Amino acid sequence: MLFLVQKGFRVIAHDRRGHGRSDQPAQGNNMDTYADDLAALLEALDIKGATLVGHSTGGGEVAHYIGRHGTKRVAKAVLIGAVPPIMLKTAANPNGLPMEVFDGIRKGVAENRSQFYKDLTTPFFGFNRPGAKVSQGTIDAFWAQGMTGSLLGQYACIKEFSEVDYTGDLKKITVPTLILHGDDDQIVPIDNSARLSAKIVKNATLKVYPGASHGMCVINADQVNADLLAFLNA
Repeated sequence: MLFLVQKGFRVIAHDRRGHGRSDQPAQGNNMDTYADDLAALLEALDIKGATLVGHSTGGGEVAHYIGRHGTKRVAKAVLIGAVPPIMLKTAANPNGLPMEVFDGIRKGVAENRSQFYKDLTTPFFGFNRPGAKVSQGTIDAFWAQGMTGSLLGQYACIKEFSEVDYTGDLKKITVPTLILHGDDDQIVPIDNSARLSAKIVKNATLKVYPGASHGMCVINADQVNADLLAFLNA
């Protein structure tokens, strides 16, 4: 955000309900409402010609927003390490991840989310790979952001990023779309996500970051910034 502001862009971030600094309601912790919340924000600020950028579950939000609300306020879209089309293994998605993976996440969040988030930083940022430069500051920031949110909201969100099928939403994306993904993403494997999404979105460009983790926006910030800037200016 700082980089793009310094390049003259207006940059707006919203924290998903139940996450970050947003309110923590017991209701509406689902992808339909996430998309409607984003629509309410864009309408309240009367944003037009926006480039929507979503990382991980946020990529699902971007896709679902367009699927539900169209592109009248959207000029471009960017999906970074994003979960679409669907993470869960199903009959229609035989190469997806088994439900046991997401049940394990639920168990970790419910029993001791503080420890779970600290442990999650290792695969999230690829700190378990040879030669990785482990940053305690990055670990601390990730943990702090996680602990700021609602336990209930975060628990409910696990279903939304794993079981929601965004295929129909992806088919409705008609604006230029940039898909960035690391080929060593241990959280959202590229073969189950970006490579499939790039085939579904009509006007998509897939850029693969060799060796990059799910935390590419932090670890590969300079490259992500450069790619975002080039796409915005294209």
